[in-house]
Amino acid sequence: MHSHIRPHTHVALRLPSGILKIVELKPNTNIFLGKFGTFNSNLLLGRPYYNTYELLDKDDGKKTAELRVVPAAELHAEAVGDGHAPPPAAEEADESAEGGAGFDIVGADGEVIMRNNRLTVDDATRQTLTMEEIEELKKAGTGSGKEIIAKIMASHQAISEKTAFSLAKYTLRKSRKFLRRFTALPLDVGKLAEHILEKEAYRIMELREESLGLISSWSNVHYGATSRVLTAEDGVSQIGGGRWLVVDDTGGLVVAALAEKMGLLYPTEESDDTSDEDEEPTASPSNDQQTPTDTAMPDADPTDASNRPRKPPRPHIPQMSAYTNTLTILHPNNQPNLACLKYFGYDVGQPSTAHPLYKHLKSLSWLSLIAPEDDPSYIEPELLSATELENMKSSKRGNYYKKRRRWEKTKRVVDETKRGGFDGLVVATSMDVKGVLKELVPLVRGGGKVVVYHQNVEPLVKLVDCYSKERRAAFIAREFGESGQNGKRALEENGDADEDEDFPVNPTLLLAPSLQTARARQWQVLPERTHPMMTSKGGAEGYLFTATRVIPVEGRVEARGHGTRKKRKTAVETPAETSAAETPVEA
Repeated sequence: MHSHIRPHTHVALRLPSGILKIVELKPNTNIFLGKFGTFNSNLLLGRPYYNTYELLDKDDGKKTAELRVVPAAELHAEAVGDGHAPPPAAEEADESAEGGAGFDIVGADGEVIMRNNRLTVDDATRQTLTMEEIEELKKAGTGSGKEIIAKIMASHQAISEKTAFSLAKYTLRKSRKFLRRFTALPLDVGKLAEHILEKEAYRIMELREESLGLISSWSNVHYGATSRVLTAEDGVSQIGGGRWLVVDDTGGLVVAALAEKMGLLYPTEESDDTSDEDEEPTASPSNDQQTPTDTAMPDADPTDASNRPRKPPRPHIPQMSAYTNTLTILHPNNQPNLACLKYFGYDVGQPSTAHPLYKHLKSLSWLSLIAPEDDPSYIEPELLSATELENMKSSKRGNYYKKRRRWEKTKRVVDETKRGGFDGLVVATSMDVKGVLKELVPLVRGGGKVVVYHQNVEPLVKLVDCYSKERRAAFIAREFGESGQNGKRALEENGDADEDEDFPVNPTLLLAPSLQTARARQWQVLPERTHPMMTSKGGAEGYLFTATRVIPVEGRVEARGHGTRKKRKTAVETPAETSAAETPVEA
């Protein structure tokens, strides 16, 4: 992630109300912030993140407003200061004996430390400013909202009756409403999830940041470029390499979270070598070279294009060509739905070759994985000879090469996926999870992690039951019965109907299935008033199914050892006792 704001990047603007607004900063464009106003995007380009800006009034002759960086000292003074605290009332000591300070917090010397709001009358009539007058102040554009807040608080008749806590809440509420400020924050996965969850939660299956953290943790996703791809004992399958298999129906949010952990989400900074080479011909000449010269060159032909130096052709970078540190996503359509990746500089329709996901993000459809012979993109196009290619038009020749490259890419990804050996499987889909795991769990290597997310708990409860130890024991007893008959042969003879009903998945492939959930809630912490915030957003909880891929043992397991019976121990007579018994005693 960059330390400063760059052009053509998405930035999260935190408004005073706490709402996030995501904007794309294109040069020479205006950014509209609703009631706060409009400013030019060039005012933010090149500036560091985490600064708080304040929109100033428009000067005469300018279309947009200017920005002022709010210093940290001013922000801290507003956070901990008591500039709006009411002065201590001198008449507190003259209160009646019936009450007044009787419910206040009083020190040992009789000084009132904190007042209560028992006698406070919170009524709309205590505010002398009307809504029309406040709207006129806003239209006048005087100040940046501070003057409006000061006039509102000065015109409040009961401002001196408020307690410190009540006054702080009142000041904060007015500041969120009238201060024209925002904070520029870098857009990461957590802020994107918060933004989408607030507006369109159904798009991401109500996936929260804490659930994303659990998914990344339980899937053991990490940077795996240094990992090696090993070949299994069969000579075909491969193991390891830092590769994860993903089924994502959240618009690419899960893929973005995993790519961030793998170091693939953010584009790298472009090197300055290419820019320097491009700027060399247009560089301004020095003072010594500014004198024009009329040197005659009769042999040179300025109109001959063949004499111009040609740039070396750029090497073709094949897409989805990485072998380690990769993400393979399965999707049901022609193209995967990865709309969330556009906020991080990666467009699925027109991907940039400089982005790390260009080579490390692989995608294939369910049809290509289950029945590749029925997928048109998996069928090899006709191979033409060099003579036929020379006789073709350039447009047809280009289309031919595009088809060949598309077929090579599809075949490479499908064959690599079918070989299996993935380090983990992450599923976040609304499809039947039992059918998904039945096809994908065998592609995970031994010891790999399997994580399934669903917004409801019922599908995952059924999944835990399918991989429970009781069902595993029944499956093993059915496969290897007491009669010694081969279970697989018996299943082939009896058909697969009973197996699909009783055992929709192979329960011996996953170990220690568990179900969990986590949700962070905002609480109000006050003496005798501690409870969750009543204005918190509801929705589904979100649950996780986690398990570990294991390789079941081949054949039947039997106990081995010496089966001798235990003999009853008897007392053994010693030789000393025998000789003493046989010796006669003299009278």
